Amino acid sequence: MIKISPSLLSADFAHLEQEIKRITNAGADFLHWDVMDGNFVPNLTFGPMLIAAARPFTPLLFDVHLMIREPIRYAEPFIKAGADMVSVHMEACENVTETLAVFRKAGVKTALAIKPKTDPARLVPYLSLLDMVLVMTVEPGFGGQQLLPDTIKNIAAVRQLIDKSGRSILLEVDGGIRPENAKDVISAGANVLVAGSAIFKQDDYGAAIRALRDNEMTA
Repeated sequence: MIKISPSLLSADFAHLEQEIKRITNAGADFLHWDVMDGNFVPNLTFGPMLIAAARPFTPLLFDVHLMIREPIRYAEPFIKAGADMVSVHMEACENVTETLAVFRKAGVKTALAIKPKTDPARLVPYLSLLDMVLVMTVEPGFGGQQLLPDTIKNIAAVRQLIDKSGRSILLEVDGGIRPENAKDVISAGANVLVAGSAIFKQDDYGAAIRALRDNEMTA
């Protein structure tokens, strides 16, 4: 079944507790936290203190996307904050294996993210260490962007790599995901969809989640 991970980057931060409770009741599977450092990507968002403050509001898996350079430096704060799954960028880590190992040792699920121009084949040496691969379908840094059509082939390439590995690894897609293109990304092999404005800018969060998930039936 397709899992939906709403991106809180598009939520109303003046009413974050209510937003998290609404999205939980609407049927979300994960909660996606876009953490940006103003260095690896040209934007700043939030850090472990906000994640820790939000942790009591929901039982949902916290899907923490670290768009920060050398995330190993901040592993302990994010682990303590309550991250359940952490995605680090291959392009941001000097030592990918060591970075993943720190989170795995603490019992956190690990994921490796790739930007649109990164060759998916670079994932191969790390598949045995991963619970999930995150394929970016926009250049990371800002919400509300349009999905880059050329990234569909990256999703398909990663699906082939996962299937060849024989491991049960989730394939998450993040960037410009809407009901209009969800069928394409699911058909290419994605089974976790990150969506921000496609959910939080709608009046009915449950209907917005169903509109994304229902594309599984036709993919």
